[in-house]
Amino acid sequence: MEKQVIVYSTKGCVDCDLVKQYLTQAGVPFEVRDVMEKAEYRDAVEQFGFLGVPVTVVGDKAMKGFNPDELKRLLDAE
Repeated sequence: MEKQVIVYSTKGCVDCDLVKQYLTQAGVPFEVRDVMEKAEYRDAVEQFGFLGVPVTVVGDKAMKGFNPDELKRLLDAE
């Protein structure tokens, strides 16, 4: 079964756009959650232990920032 991929981001965030571009090119479906739109999205990011975006969540694992190698490991982890 495919893991749900969520990208917590905000408008004007260059690294957020790089993560979304990477996932799109890799053919990975994902949901974007803008942390400026809902407090619950900001809370979710903080629950993973991060204070900024982008935060990419795959299943129960999360990473911050844009690092193609780490992103690939996160996606392949399951």
